Amino acid sequence: MPADLAVLGLGHTGLPLAQAATAAGVNTVGYDADPDRVAEINACRVPPGTLTAPELRRMLAGGFRATADPAVLGRVRTAVICSPTPLGADHTLDLSEVAAAARALAAHLRPHTTVVLESAVYPGTTEGFLRPLLEAGGLLAGRDFHLAYSPSRLDPGNREVRLTNTPKVVGGRTPACTEAAAAFYGRLTERVVRARGLREAEAVKLLETNYRHVNIAFANEMAVYCHDLGVDLWDVIRCAETKPFGFQSFRPGPGVGGPAAPLDPNAAPAFTGGPAPHLRLPGHPLRMVELAQEVNGRMPRYVVQRAAALLNEHGKSLRGARVLLLGVTYKADLADEEGAPAREIGSRLIELGAQLAYHDPYVPQWRVLDRPVPRADSLWEAAAEADLTVLLQHHRTYDLQGLAVKAQLMLDTRGATPAGAAARL
Repeated sequence: MPADLAVLGLGHTGLPLAQAATAAGVNTVGYDADPDRVAEINACRVPPGTLTAPELRRMLAGGFRATADPAVLGRVRTAVICSPTPLGADHTLDLSEVAAAARALAAHLRPHTTVVLESAVYPGTTEGFLRPLLEAGGLLAGRDFHLAYSPSRLDPGNREVRLTNTPKVVGGRTPACTEAAAAFYGRLTERVVRARGLREAEAVKLLETNYRHVNIAFANEMAVYCHDLGVDLWDVIRCAETKPFGFQSFRPGPGVGGPAAPLDPNAAPAFTGGPAPHLRLPGHPLRMVELAQEVNGRMPRYVVQRAAALLNEHGKSLRGARVLLLGVTYKADLADEEGAPAREIGSRLIELGAQLAYHDPYVPQWRVLDRPVPRADSLWEAAAEADLTVLLQHHRTYDLQGLAVKAQLMLDTRGATPAGAAARL
């Protein structure tokens, strides 16, 4: 049976989009080249960091199905590519899964289909990289099918801000492409914002993602600066955020994780077009983004240094110390570990001779340096026995006031404990 929508890539971006479309009554099919992921989704086993089990059950009950058969792509009116674009070894976005999805779609693309890219990419990617791959099937973008870009705007775990009440930005290759994409997203969300074109819509993602990373980096630098001065940064933030204009509060932490990697145009390729697009380095670097990556990348090392210094202040050495890490996911109250700084912190602690244990209500098993880390069964007993307890993620289930009293020493990297109850970043 033909579907209104095919979502290509059933991960952090694709599944929430498919959920919103299914809830809005849009006949939706999900395509993923990984048959194991497809089987898990259809069996109502939730991939980490995407949806809750009840949300997935409702989707399946509403008619959604996942498939690894690309033939379904030839029977839809709209196709949205949500393939992941992680940072590769050379610190550029890996577009291989976007390319694979585009080739699968090109082989079955029909005239008048609307194709939208939602994956995080550099400006110029939709036109210079995706379009030639789609046109390899013989149809031309802007004439035979509509091509647009729409930056994903998701905040996993946020119960107030959802896709349905978040304005959706769209930019097409032609005005007609923009309107086709806007008509589709108008079925899912309360407001659609039209960008001037593909590059403008892509640059929205660049601005929004890097805005977060740059401001977190500044908060992290302030944390180090204030600690050196003996200033309570968390009180500084509390006071500063009372300003009703010109200030938005960001908080420091042990690092920046999650699927939204910083987009550094200095590492971005430009695309020359053709059936096999060639890459060349363009343009002017965003120096603030480069610096933000450097600052945020230093934070796991800084947390380990603070841990060692705190133990030294109490006559203990990090070597041989029992260290308990609380919360190893990248975000509070989520099971997603992608990019979480806990792994680097844990690795450095083990390499320095610490005896590591962890607790996280969302992570039943955890490995560091290819070895299992013991999980604390009794949180209170583990905190009392550990020489140092380090809060890396503030899950709602943690009674931090009680834990701070129970722990021999506590380092709070999230500023979540009561003032004076623990050493804070």
